[in-house]
Amino acid sequence: MPTTDPSWPYRGLIAHRGAGRYAPENTLAAMRVGMQHGFTMVEYDVKLSRDGIAVLLHDDDVCRTSNGTGNAADKTFSELAELDFGAWHSEIYAGEPIGTLYSIAAFTQANNLLSNIEIKPHHGADARTGAAVARLAGQLWAHAPVPPLLSSFSEVALEAAYNAAPELPRALLISGEMPSDWQARMRRLECAAMNISNQHATRSIVRAVHDAGYKIGVWTVNDLPRVRELLGWGCEAIFTDEIIFISPTLATIPEGT
Repeated sequence: MPTTDPSWPYRGLIAHRGAGRYAPENTLAAMRVGMQHGFTMVEYDVKLSRDGIAVLLHDDDVCRTSNGTGNAADKTFSELAELDFGAWHSEIYAGEPIGTLYSIAAFTQANNLLSNIEIKPHHGADARTGAAVARLAGQLWAHAPVPPLLSSFSEVALEAAYNAAPELPRALLISGEMPSDWQARMRRLECAAMNISNQHATRSIVRAVHDAGYKIGVWTVNDLPRVRELLGWGCEAIFTDEIIFISPTLATIPEGT
């Protein structure tokens, strides 16, 4: 489900955290499930282990999505690799290891999947994480036809990413209502797109972002009529957990929109 804008090579429908509702989120298993349901672009969260390895994890701690406890920032990659990141979801995924940016880069490129890497730094590690993830992504996707899109709620992380790998496109994530100075923030970070929450997405906001020359994505949308409405407004990207009932083949814009 590509967009019709050749300057924006990304997909209109993106599997959130791989396929985080139907498989353990942010794992290779999730990426495979998303791909099996027709998704050709995946979003996932990346942070750093104590020894600086880029791993896939949404939360600061490992309690919710593994059989371990404590913050990932306090663990080496070797320690994280000993944990089970699949059994919490279902027995079939028991033993699933933590994903790394290395493994995801290899899998997505081998299978022609595009990536939205959300830089998700631990508290106080924004600049270090942004720079490290962007630098590594630039290396791992150096020969890919389409680079990964980097996004973050942390403007410090995005600025560090820009300084480390300015060639990679960036999207600013907005958690609440649109700030009045959003255009200044976008210009300062030289972002190509803005990703906003479904709750705050309106037709007027979409129009304003487009009028300013940017693309817009909306997260996390799990209702098919709403997906179609947002696409009808011209949103370039929709992030969804509902990879079975909202598929790229179903999420077409209705006639007359």
